[in-house]
Amino acid sequence: MQRRRFLTTAGAGVTAGLAGCLVGDGDGGNGNGNGNGNGNDTTDGNGNGNGGAESDITVGIIYSTGGLGDDSFNDMAHAGIERAAEDFGISYQDAEPDAPADMNQMQRNFAGKDEIDLVCCIGFDHATDLEENAAEFSDQQFVLVDAVVEADNVANYTFREHEGSFQVGHLAGLLTTTDYAHGGGETNTDETVVGFVGGQETALIDRFEAGYIAGVRHADDSIETPSAYAGSWNDPSRGQEIASGMYDDGADVVYHAAGGTGGGVFQAAQSAGRFAIGVDDDQSISAEDFSDVIVASMVKRVDNAVYDSVEAVVNDEFESGMNDLGLDDDGSVSATIGQDFEGELPEDIVDALEESRQAIIDGEIDVPDNTDDL
Repeated sequence: MQRRRFLTTAGAGVTAGLAGCLVGDGDGGNGNGNGNGNGNDTTDGNGNGNGGAESDITVGIIYSTGGLGDDSFNDMAHAGIERAAEDFGISYQDAEPDAPADMNQMQRNFAGKDEIDLVCCIGFDHATDLEENAAEFSDQQFVLVDAVVEADNVANYTFREHEGSFQVGHLAGLLTTTDYAHGGGETNTDETVVGFVGGQETALIDRFEAGYIAGVRHADDSIETPSAYAGSWNDPSRGQEIASGMYDDGADVVYHAAGGTGGGVFQAAQSAGRFAIGVDDDQSISAEDFSDVIVASMVKRVDNAVYDSVEAVVNDEFESGMNDLGLDDDGSVSATIGQDFEGELPEDIVDALEESRQAIIDGEIDVPDNTDDL
């Protein structure tokens, strides 16, 4: 199902507001596949395509820790490889590391197989090992998502998450200062508080937090913005505990950048009758049981990064180097309204979000990419 961004770039030939252009191209899944890899082995995934011409290309894809079933980052990558298998007839093998220490051997396993044409490394934790393995396996083509390895055989995909996070922060700030009720949540205008829950404390997640807080302050710099880290990408109970404390302390909205841990944030939002903001995927769809409180998601098209990199190999057009993607790159990063909230947000909020989005694209708003610059 296609999801709409808040608004389009100027001149896109559509009207402003929620009738904005669609995120992606209509082929993207929602990342709920079940790969067969595990932390200690690489096995055939579910990716033997049946929708396109048969191809002799085989891809090895190694997910980030937290694994498949997170309704977020890893599942978005899985949706991308599944779509590539469907469209191009490629086959793939996948692996799910239990910890970053597993990634080195998984990379080497795939890189050393003659039948593997491309190794996709999903997540910043792959970078250190890939620096060495890209040099050793210089004839192998690699893709790295969320980090950069400068090598002639590595295509890097990074995202300006802070830009999309600014947008959902702006939304959160506007909501907490507005008397608003819809779906399973409502605001309490006696308090102006919005929270942030991160997975592990890394430079990457600091970008999410920085952009979010900057967006909240753009709405009103007197809003309180508590933040906390769970220390895990796959601990929903800890996510629920942290978010419940924030809601108890007056938060109307909590945004997570915590992988599978974020499921607990949604549970806490439902219990408290407040709102949550998802990440990476449109989680009002991928975590549909919580769609009545997921007012928006900061969507990051990891699926397109995987798909585009495979397409390049299929077409013998692989190029190493940087792909740095933000709000202005065909929806690569976007604030996506939850499916239960489309057409239900106040018009003045939607208009304000379009203004801030365009101001970021035009360079009129400089979004900080770390919390030290707030």
